[in-house]
Amino acid sequence: MPAQAAHIPVLLDQAIEALQVRPDGIYIDGTFGRGGHSERILALLGDKGRLLAFDKDAEAVRVAQARFGDDRRFSITHGSFADIPIVVGECDLVHRIDGLLLDLGVSSPQLDDPTRGFSFLNDGPLDMRMDQSRGQSAAQWLAEADEEDIATVIYEYGEERFSRRIARAIVARRQDTPITGTRDLADLVAQTCPIKEKRKHPATRTFQAIRIFINRELDDLQQCLQGSLEVLAQGARLVVISFHSLEDRIVKRFMRDAAQGPRLPKGLPVRHVDTRGQLQLVGKATRASAVELHNNPRARSAVMRVAEVGA
Repeated sequence: MPAQAAHIPVLLDQAIEALQVRPDGIYIDGTFGRGGHSERILALLGDKGRLLAFDKDAEAVRVAQARFGDDRRFSITHGSFADIPIVVGECDLVHRIDGLLLDLGVSSPQLDDPTRGFSFLNDGPLDMRMDQSRGQSAAQWLAEADEEDIATVIYEYGEERFSRRIARAIVARRQDTPITGTRDLADLVAQTCPIKEKRKHPATRTFQAIRIFINRELDDLQQCLQGSLEVLAQGARLVVISFHSLEDRIVKRFMRDAAQGPRLPKGLPVRHVDTRGQLQLVGKATRASAVELHNNPRARSAVMRVAEVGA
């Protein structure tokens, strides 16, 4: 196992400020990672405060237990943030959560560990699962999936215009040699793409797409956002940091629709209070500053959106 890589939380100060942490509040860190956000939240909580954390990655859960396992205000669940309503219900905390933070995407330790298969910078097994205890690995899926399904995933989740060429090449290659390593897939995609972009590896979109599909990232995000309305208290903050357009589009649309309220036919005898949305948008989308980008280049695509549960 390689040494644990450092993880610098993106937009840390802005996210914690947006949460408006109260000493006696109850908060959720839906993506524990390596605990940067959780550590800051716990520092602001008093004895009566509480923090519920979630992560699909067993290694992240081990880190959480090692760092905060003795803190009675803290708990960690090994699972997706899509399960938040279930866990909150079991804890009898429905509509008592004062803030929910989601820091989407892959953490630096996951990217930097070749054995996880998220990156093609170093060769490793083509796994890509955030939760390695369940589900198909990327290699297993690529060995069995139909060409049409592979093309659809790469196009829809990677926005890759050469998705059909790449899928065709993958199916042709696997007939002779299984694609089991990150370098194998990256080289194959690079050889297949007829046009190369400056400062972007040709396999970037394909790796993103397969990772999103394998981990059900967008499905879980949509489920979590809908579930947040079931658990958040009046005045609670929902803070979401996204790292690519597919995620941000889902978050933006959800917050906008929840802020607009139900769309009713004109002329209905309803009061204004009956048409108000469940959320109120807070400020504009926030991006990393030049100083943060200099210290942490992985923040370049991050965008944070904030909403508050209305009365």
